Amino acid sequence: MSSPVITLRPATGADTGPLTTLLAESFFDDALTVWAFPNPRRRQQILPGFFRIFLDLSISQEGALTTEDRQAVVLSTPPGAEDPGADFTTRLREVAGEYADALLTIVRLQEAHHPAAPRHLYLGFGAVAPHLQRSGLGAQMMRQVLDGCDRDGVPAYLEASSPGGEAVARRFGFEHHGPEIVMPGGPRLRPMWRDPYVL
Repeated sequence: MSSPVITLRPATGADTGPLTTLLAESFFDDALTVWAFPNPRRRQQILPGFFRIFLDLSISQEGALTTEDRQAVVLSTPPGAEDPGADFTTRLREVAGEYADALLTIVRLQEAHHPAAPRHLYLGFGAVAPHLQRSGLGAQMMRQVLDGCDRDGVPAYLEASSPGGEAVARRFGFEHHGPEIVMPGGPRLRPMWRDPYVL
């Protein structure tokens, strides 16, 4: 049976609560968040505020997309988006508490490896409600985002945090882009790049 066709729409402030919860639950066991926030109880406390910061930023940059029922979300940084500035780092430090140094280490390493040119869409986070995973919803979401890149002639960049994420990205035309980003004594991120298809 084929999965129902979904339509993505821009997320707004009214979606913040459900989408923050969805992202926090989806990334609770992710290797990167486990490394940054190793205590499970503190990780559960920190992640909603952590994702609220990224959701607010993506909404302000018109890079947050969700479904009408808020069962899926993708956060991206569009080409040409303004630097979030020092306030962004300050909010991350505050929400991370005793784990601020680990979190900002991730941010610094990502920034050091991030390609400066050409202008591109940066795919930061994507999540699908647990009961809809493996339903094809995530693939549809990715397809719609990348179709927009193809229409606009815009490359896309992401950092895969797991072999599964890397495999999914490869299915959509992403390839390795530079060396892995290695956390000190921790997991690795795999930078990946996709040039737009000529339509």
